[in-house]
Amino acid sequence: MLCQRDWLSLAGYRRALQKDFWGSGRMIDLRDLRCLTALARHRHFARAAEECGMSQPAFSMRIRQLETRLDTSIVKRGNRFQGLTAEGEAILAHARKILAEVRVLEQEVRSARGELAGRLTLGVIPTAVPYAAHLVVRLRELHPGLQVRILSTTSLSIQQGVDDGRYDAGLTYTEGASPDLMTVEPLYEESYVLLCPTKLAPRLSGDVTWREAAELPLWLLEPEMQNRRILDRVFSDLGVAPRFQGEANGFTAPMVAAVQGAAATVVPRVLLDSLGELPGTVVLPLVDPVVEKSVCLVTPLRAPNIPALIALREAARSS
Repeated sequence: MLCQRDWLSLAGYRRALQKDFWGSGRMIDLRDLRCLTALARHRHFARAAEECGMSQPAFSMRIRQLETRLDTSIVKRGNRFQGLTAEGEAILAHARKILAEVRVLEQEVRSARGELAGRLTLGVIPTAVPYAAHLVVRLRELHPGLQVRILSTTSLSIQQGVDDGRYDAGLTYTEGASPDLMTVEPLYEESYVLLCPTKLAPRLSGDVTWREAAELPLWLLEPEMQNRRILDRVFSDLGVAPRFQGEANGFTAPMVAAVQGAAATVVPRVLLDSLGELPGTVVLPLVDPVVEKSVCLVTPLRAPNIPALIALREAARSS
């Protein structure tokens, strides 16, 4: 909560903003606002400067010039970045809105000419990467001018990234998405199978229980990944301790280990459906219990409905 002194400071900021735009003749550059939002995302001057394509001294100078123009302190000063002041947080909120509106303007102008162009960045949990790739293919079939970047990351990073503008949208687990903070649209139910080297498989067809899977050497995702927490909960509820062979932050290493006969792994069915049969392995659905988790598309509540995001939602509904 802001105290009365904070609100008085914000009133001064608003007067300075009006003076800067209408009195001094020196307009605030959109790049200044992009620098500020980058600093808020990275919480580090050097990394924010790198994102903005400039040296750290030049980046720091831009932030200081923005403070001078608005006649207010934006950044808490110290040996390291310590966050934004109350006025800085208010300016950041305005900056995000302005940049979002500019983006809407640019895309709507292109749309009026029959073009839907631009760039979307999606934060995607590792288990949903195959679905995301399918979704992007579908989206680009409809709108070839769109460029989409898929970044595999954790569910927590997606929630934070959608909120701070790092990601335009995310594919994550529905149970971890906050409908009061973002728009949540369920996509599909994730189910799990055991990918196992033929020589280690308890059987070559049919089902396999989670207890049987726990007896095999396993490669799974790292503990901070939501998928791993889901699997750990299943094993814990059954009172069994898996035999861990290795851990990774994606499915490539565990699947290679399975193909090479070194270990089994638990993967979402959608992943194997997209890749087809892998040599030297068997795929057995996991039962007792059957576990399903909803995966959803999340987009920020505060952001305007830019045409590219509308197109993404429509592609998801038709997939």
